[in-house]
Amino acid sequence: MMDEVEITDKERPFEFRQCISIIKSTGKKAANLMELREVIAAVSDDSIFHHTYQYFLKEHILEYTNDFAQWAGESLEERALAEQLSNIDPYSCKTISDLRAALVDVIDSYLESFPEPRDALPGDEFFFNETVTFVFPVGVRAKNLAEFLIALRFIDRGCIYYHFYEARMRVTAGTDDFSRWLEDSLLKTELAKKIRAIDPFMHTTEEIRTHISGMIMEEVSSDMEMAGVRS
Repeated sequence: MMDEVEITDKERPFEFRQCISIIKSTGKKAANLMELREVIAAVSDDSIFHHTYQYFLKEHILEYTNDFAQWAGESLEERALAEQLSNIDPYSCKTISDLRAALVDVIDSYLESFPEPRDALPGDEFFFNETVTFVFPVGVRAKNLAEFLIALRFIDRGCIYYHFYEARMRVTAGTDDFSRWLEDSLLKTELAKKIRAIDPFMHTTEEIRTHISGMIMEEVSSDMEMAGVRS
């Protein structure tokens, strides 16, 4: 019997995966900030996760970083509160409970100054949802930088979300799947640092794709120039 050959990090190709979410209603809604606060305090962790971490998996308004902030700013026109809610970084919270507490604290503080906030128009209430998320490989692998660049340009934005945003909950804080593979498998430490320096809350998934593609294109061009000099 032949011995199994262990694949090292340097030999391991990058396998692109994608996540899709099926939305289901919790049956809970809020028409004003006091109701929003009470439901946030009691709703499931899955609902909090959906309205915060998964904000960048959905079509969204870039001005905000979660559904609560978007609703406060757009439906209630409470711009100051929307900004405060947008400043909450879910990836800095160790647990959903910590994130829930941060959301409640911001709303409580705001209500102390503005105890009689306006109601949303009928039909424009905040509807609390949850999601069932499925992750699956898309059948695309990359063994080198050029293959990675080509794949990155054409994969679905759900892949970008999974490997750049969702990865921050699976691996070391501030680390994404792209930069980790580039560093561990291709030994592209400086390129990995540049990718990790991209602020996820300042860009859409498509902008993340563009930024990373540009950085990799520069690296590929640099590698080709170096190869030309050596030859």
